Amino acid sequence: MAKFLKGNELNSALGKIFENAEDKLYLISPYIKLHHRFSDELKRKVRNDNLKIIVVFGKNENDLSKSLMASDLDFFKQFPNIEIRYEKRLHAKFYANEKTQIISSMNLYDFSQNENIEIGVLTEYNPLGNIASKLLYDGEKSLDQDAWDYFNHVIENSQLLFKNEPEYDAGFMGFGKKFKAPKNIQDTISEHFSKSSTTSKGSVLKESTSKKEINMGYCIRTGEQIPFNTKKPFSIKGYKMWAKDKNENYSENFCHKTGKPSNGKTTFRNPILQ
Repeated sequence: MAKFLKGNELNSALGKIFENAEDKLYLISPYIKLHHRFSDELKRKVRNDNLKIIVVFGKNENDLSKSLMASDLDFFKQFPNIEIRYEKRLHAKFYANEKTQIISSMNLYDFSQNENIEIGVLTEYNPLGNIASKLLYDGEKSLDQDAWDYFNHVIENSQLLFKNEPEYDAGFMGFGKKFKAPKNIQDTISEHFSKSSTTSKGSVLKESTSKKEINMGYCIRTGEQIPFNTKKPFSIKGYKMWAKDKNENYSENFCHKTGKPSNGKTTFRNPILQ
């Protein structure tokens, strides 16, 4: 059954797409600048050679770096089983794993997720439901199958710019193969980015301990990154909204320390999830 999504509900459902992806992850959006919550979730999967990631972006034919952030390109390049593709006509947005998919108005762009009025329609893959749909509606596909087939067609007709495949150490007599490292099959995307912008910032397997990162937190109202201070857990925009009534026990949206959705369990008085 399809479900209409908006606001924080849409952001939460999109986060689940990332979190629950084990075999497939489709990220189709004209503009891509990963929110830290999504990149943090993907970091846990950087050694998962079974996870096939397909990224399709578009627009800005003369300067692709305006559509895909260079830092996100570097991040994606570390995954062992990934394709990055380009379709200049792309305007649709589609996010999916092997079980769930979202058709949305929202770009995979942190500003869109924090500031814009966006909507989405969520469906879940159901083989029995697809069979029933064909029987009841004279062979017509279900919504999820129709969307899945359409966006696979978009992928097939897009331009492949980068591809990694997992490389394995052969096990004894060909059995028990072990993932070794990503093997680059194609890379024509780097030529579109300056050398300085595509210089690796370091493996996502290494955790930064810089002072700046340690001292950063998140606004409990908007989720944007701000200095960590439990006495000042709002961004300027979040504070202006809160200051209208200054209710210290008003339920907020995010954890000040982690940036994770709090589902109303954080407040100005208690800005950190327990």
